[in-house]
Amino acid sequence: MEIGVIGKPNVGKSTFFAALTLVDVAIAPYPFTTIDPNRGVAAIRAPCPHRPESPCTPGNARCDGGVRWVPVNLIDVPGLVPGAHEGRGLGHKFLDDLRAADGLIQVVDLSGSAADDGTLAGAGSTDPAREVEWLAEELVAWVDEILGRNFDREARSVELEGKKLEEFLQRRLTGLSISPSAIAAARRSLAIDLDHPSRWTPEDRTRLARELLRAAKPRIVAANKCDRSTPAERDRLRAQLEPVPVEAMCAEAELTLRRANRAGLVRYRPGAPDFEIPDPTRLSAPQRRALDEIRQILATWGGTGVQTALETAVFGLLHQIVIYPVEDENHWTDSRGRVLPDALLVPEGTTARGLAYRVHTDLGEQFIRAIDGRSHRALAADHQLEPNSIVRIVARK
Repeated sequence: MEIGVIGKPNVGKSTFFAALTLVDVAIAPYPFTTIDPNRGVAAIRAPCPHRPESPCTPGNARCDGGVRWVPVNLIDVPGLVPGAHEGRGLGHKFLDDLRAADGLIQVVDLSGSAADDGTLAGAGSTDPAREVEWLAEELVAWVDEILGRNFDREARSVELEGKKLEEFLQRRLTGLSISPSAIAAARRSLAIDLDHPSRWTPEDRTRLARELLRAAKPRIVAANKCDRSTPAERDRLRAQLEPVPVEAMCAEAELTLRRANRAGLVRYRPGAPDFEIPDPTRLSAPQRRALDEIRQILATWGGTGVQTALETAVFGLLHQIVIYPVEDENHWTDSRGRVLPDALLVPEGTTARGLAYRVHTDLGEQFIRAIDGRSHRALAADHQLEPNSIVRIVARK
């Protein structure tokens, strides 16, 4: 899974990315600090089901105090400005970098201190709701342009040859990671002549592009710099953007805490509402003042909001669940005797056979049944898995 971090320049995208991944990236208070995309691995939290008498031996997802940290790929792309689909700013590059993203986190400046081109202005000088709207239209224009290339000629060919519309759209959208199910969902939401695409108007194509994005690349808004704003402003933005989820955050505070935790200056678990200072004598006076300010932010907002924003995207927006595949349903081990080694993110509704295919194509093709590691019940191929299930796949040799 890959999530794209998007937004106009100078709103804190790279700080948000760095806080989640601890990848060193260029961060500066001027536009277009990010020229090439930054890629890294973040993590979301899930309860680890290991038993006290049998601690887990994590492989892909570390366990910390009974919490598994399941990896998620992030890409932080160059800042977007109005007209990006026409090539303004770093537009074409920005849009191409998003092709593989499953979902999007749009970072905005809740304090309204950055102009559309990213230059700094006074607090309240811009409206974050308006930038959410124009960025959405930039994305729609991008997909619309891809749909529109030689559209009339190919649409007539589809009708003459009796081809399925889904196949036509799938071919048109190759490389955008738009699944057949997303295309089907977009179709259902539109009242257009599905049998005669040559009759579609440009407005029909634009509406289709908008629905395809809504289904294939859903978006959450991460309202950054909340320390310079108020909960009332967050609530106002939520009301303006509903049903798009909005989470307030302070990426700079999160990055500071994670770096301080790595250096041993504080004890901090990402997403926690507070932190500890094990040895205050190791801190300089400026460091103590900075941490006092961060503690005040946490007290006001209940945390930095960074981990919450990511998990809202993964669980709430993309509807993912965590599954633990094993090879021994009694001891919850793999072939090497490791307890609960892997934690996998899969979509809600994933079946037992679907999990088998996710683990390995051969397991899916040779699937016989699955076994629930807790109840030891046999699970049929079409059985939909529950979150945090422990599952053994039984397949023909």
